[in-house]
Amino acid sequence: MKTPLLRLDRLGVAFLVVTIGAAAVGPALALVVPRDSAFAMPPYVVALLGKYMCYAILALALDLVWGYCGILSLGHGAFFALGGYAMGMYLMRQIGARGVYANPILPDFMVFLNWKELPVAWWGFHSFAYASLMVMLVPGMLAFAFGWFAFRSRVTGVYLSIITQALTYALKLAFFRNDFGFGGNNGLTDFKDIVGFNVQSDATRAALFSLSALALALSYLVGRAIVVSKYGKAVIAIRDAESRVRFLGYRVENYKLFVFVVSAVMAGVAGALYVPQVGIINPSEFDPANSIEAVIWVAVGGRGTLVGAALGAVAVNFAKTYFTGAFPEYWLYALGGLFVLVTLFLPKGLIGLLSVRRDAAKPKPPSTASLAQQEVGAG
Repeated sequence: MKTPLLRLDRLGVAFLVVTIGAAAVGPALALVVPRDSAFAMPPYVVALLGKYMCYAILALALDLVWGYCGILSLGHGAFFALGGYAMGMYLMRQIGARGVYANPILPDFMVFLNWKELPVAWWGFHSFAYASLMVMLVPGMLAFAFGWFAFRSRVTGVYLSIITQALTYALKLAFFRNDFGFGGNNGLTDFKDIVGFNVQSDATRAALFSLSALALALSYLVGRAIVVSKYGKAVIAIRDAESRVRFLGYRVENYKLFVFVVSAVMAGVAGALYVPQVGIINPSEFDPANSIEAVIWVAVGGRGTLVGAALGAVAVNFAKTYFTGAFPEYWLYALGGLFVLVTLFLPKGLIGLLSVRRDAAKPKPPSTASLAQQEVGAG
């Protein structure tokens, strides 16, 4: 029996080579190459590329449920943010007495709000192992609870999309409250250390970039393993004809639930890697606009391709970085126009252009008329 790795196509192999190569080469360019060299990678570029890698993981996770299972989630930003908050809580506990109020237990915002003791939700976050578990468990449990009721109620299509959007907006409103215990509007910031290393140092940033790249490669392998398996074939069949698959006796809701939970866990991991690289997590990450933007990344790159989704996230965010600096007032119009253009003229996204070029390069089989002419000439 072939393993998923042996069943990778050329594009998948190239994607893994580039991603893993970036994980190895990036730190070398940032730490080993002299700063005055043309090949040196400045620290801000390392952090920026690391952020792009995290976005790519989120896009890949969304493509797994939308591109292969037909679930258009407009709330995947919630799972991303929950993973980020779990990591942010660990980083806040690592500050200890080095905070503004020098309280070894309570974060600064709790001291400011006159909290007397650490809330139960914060217990255990002094441990990196516990925080890492929560990074996956909290988004996964939310996705399981949401999917359990939604899929068994046979909520589909635009109705499911609206509910997912409402979910992330409700979480945004909850996390905005100061009495919710997660920093309110300001969120969590002023991080110092992660597993004993200075989170602001160049070496730590390079290591986080490498971890993000490796996590992206692993996420692709997990997604690929699912979609090429027999289980994945059933998931694709559900996307194309759910009622027919249900009629054949498959428990459609179980298949949807599994893929939805796996996707949420992947999004949570992306959020956890994102937070120490940007240095802050606040309720704005729950904004429904962020989830909608992730949908645009997948559409631009190529829905139902995994690789295309990751490339779309990197391409769109690179364009966003440039245009928000050069033409900040026009960026949202450009993003909306890009989505419309891709929907109308590139339904398969940027990856579709590669397949078109590949098909054009293939030698075309001779037509019936040309074969007949050859026979006449031979006769």
